[in-house]
Amino acid sequence: MEPGEPREVREPGPGAETTPTPRWEEAKTFYDNLTPKKKPKSPKPQNAVTIAVSSRALFRMDEEQRIYTEQGVEEYVRYQLEHENEPFSPGPAFPFVKALEAVNKKLRELYPDSEDIFDIVLMTNNHAQVGVRLINSINHYDLFIERFCMTGGNSPICYLKAYHTNLYLSADAEKVREAIDEGIAAATIFSPSRDVVVSQSQLRVAFDGDAVLFSDESERIVKAHGLDRFFEHEKAHENKPLAQGPLKGFLEALGRLQKKFYSKGLRLECPIRTYLVTARSAASSGARALKTLRSWGLETDEALFLAGAPKGPLLEKIRPHIFFDDQMFHVAGAQEMGTIAAHVPYGVAQTPRRTVPTKHPPAAQ
Repeated sequence: MEPGEPREVREPGPGAETTPTPRWEEAKTFYDNLTPKKKPKSPKPQNAVTIAVSSRALFRMDEEQRIYTEQGVEEYVRYQLEHENEPFSPGPAFPFVKALEAVNKKLRELYPDSEDIFDIVLMTNNHAQVGVRLINSINHYDLFIERFCMTGGNSPICYLKAYHTNLYLSADAEKVREAIDEGIAAATIFSPSRDVVVSQSQLRVAFDGDAVLFSDESERIVKAHGLDRFFEHEKAHENKPLAQGPLKGFLEALGRLQKKFYSKGLRLECPIRTYLVTARSAASSGARALKTLRSWGLETDEALFLAGAPKGPLLEKIRPHIFFDDQMFHVAGAQEMGTIAAHVPYGVAQTPRRTVPTKHPPAAQ
């Protein structure tokens, strides 16, 4: 008899003590406990909110990157194979992904048959030989990431549309720019300068307004004519919605999932919270931003108009899982205060691009 197997029940002999016969329900429970618990089924990409994350955004791969740069691709692959049973340390996108999975868990409890949930795809130009270490790392942290795209040094951007990507996060600025050019919401994610504890029960996402949720129309006015002309322009066009920016669609997807909680009477307990954190001032230019969101049928839970004040201190209080901004000095200011920030390379505020392409290693995403 195998250890742990139910004992065979025999008829008792004369005078022997009788042992109650195990019921079929008890036997079924016994075998059910031996059966591995299945992970949830992956949704169809066209039904889900798809978040594509690069390997270097999800995990820290600084040592591996150094080896590639100094010793080349063959040594890089050899190192990965030798260390494939050692999980990577969490990278800047890790808390964000964990928060997405926490939301999914609650959505599945409320809507067990719905595929309108977050679907996370690991999108990397790593070689397939590195895949085992990535899989081991994902399993080590109990992440639910079933879809991988490993392109062996080629750009993965062409696959983003095939995966119906709603947001692409990478550590590679050039790849992010390629995605933005293809009309895909994307951002370069950066690690904060110090660790800050973020919520384990509520996904918090903070957005800048101009050139992130909205177009860069207003920033062009500032750059060309100054702040006074900008205030006049915003007042004159207060009731004309701004054109959409690159991350408007992602806010829309978050709002759709929020409404699934609202319809169950859980507005105050909603595990998704969104923030508008803008350098605009409320009195002179805030109305147009709010009216634009309203015209789209969208809203943010909180709107913070800073009138040019630094964003870092407010973000430190919010503690978002990610903050999106189109200007690097706002990203840097958020990093200094412990916020995971992501740069959206869109609009007039961007520096001119390099004309000579830069070589990127397999782990450079």
